[in-house]
Amino acid sequence: MGSSILEGFTKSLAMTVLSEIGDKTFFAAAILAMRHPRRLVLAGCMTSLIIMTILSVLLGWAAPNLISRQWTHHITTVLFFGFGLWSLWEAFAGDGESEELAEVEAKLDGNWKAGSPGSKGASKDNDDLKKLQKRFLMQIFSPVFLKAFSITFFGEWGDRSQIATIGLASDSNPFGVFLGGIIGQALCTTAAVLGGKSLATQISEKMVSLSSGILFLVFGAQSVLAPATHL
Repeated sequence: MGSSILEGFTKSLAMTVLSEIGDKTFFAAAILAMRHPRRLVLAGCMTSLIIMTILSVLLGWAAPNLISRQWTHHITTVLFFGFGLWSLWEAFAGDGESEELAEVEAKLDGNWKAGSPGSKGASKDNDDLKKLQKRFLMQIFSPVFLKAFSITFFGEWGDRSQIATIGLASDSNPFGVFLGGIIGQALCTTAAVLGGKSLATQISEKMVSLSSGILFLVFGAQSVLAPATHL
């Protein structure tokens, strides 16, 4: 019998929320939302995160078909303990509460200044139909949407939360992991976009790292106690 959808959902939701709050992509979404239309930033970030979650869950679902389920169970257990210890080390060894926010803000400021002079050559289309088509396309694939999408996608690729999602999907119900991941990402990203920098500056990175570290260790201990016989 496979693990329940509810178990995969709750594990994925808790892991995603604690991994993503205070993450670089969370801060990037908050800062972008201060400078650009929120709906475009939210759409770009969420599209990226949905694609990333689907890819991660598919990789996790396929893993037991490539290696034995017992091995994927052991690898997942080691990953949980590794991420737990890593997060605890970050919590106690971190220099400052908002160093990640400052790092992301500096990087976005550099990109913003470098790309600012370049939007003055698109006002020569007098044809109404072309203008409507261009406006529609610009809403879907605007520079803001693409910027939010690319920053989030490449920021999440190979991140702790992505690898943990792969591990969860290989050892728990993939559909539950997918639902929990998407809802967790939606909650965090919406909070970042609506709360902006004022919310980001109030988040204690130390407490988030401590909480996520404890959660990963709990998952690891649960994985040790649970036999790799499901599904």
